[in-house]
Amino acid sequence: MDAAGTVRAYYDALRAGEPLYPFFHEAETTVKFGIGETLRGYEAVREGLRDQTATTSDWEVESSDLVVGADGPSAWFADRVFMGWTDETRDERLEFDTRWSGSLRRVDDEWAFTGMHVSCPVRDPERATGGVTR
Repeated sequence: MDAAGTVRAYYDALRAGEPLYPFFHEAETTVKFGIGETLRGYEAVREGLRDQTATTSDWEVESSDLVVGADGPSAWFADRVFMGWTDETRDERLEFDTRWSGSLRRVDDEWAFTGMHVSCPVRDPERATGGVTR
């Protein structure tokens, strides 16, 4: 599978409620930034994703602008993704328009995420055009 296929397979696994941590490179330098969490190191990513899978359901993931590049053993991606899920602990439906980006590394003929960043765009037009607000 190529790097783009790995990103799409991750989306499929998320929708299906399957384990996500096997998609990540087993290294202390692996990072995942989500909407509400920062996970540093493979063990933290694994535990965070296990908890996410155990406490959420009904995932909707709609990719709308996936771009993937690769050069040798390195790859990168960016995408705009609508995603929604049910938080089972609060019995609450959450939905977000998000931006995803990240890096992958080829390990033993498989691609693995070394970094992933999921964020929400700024909704305040003044902040979006006026620079950094402190």
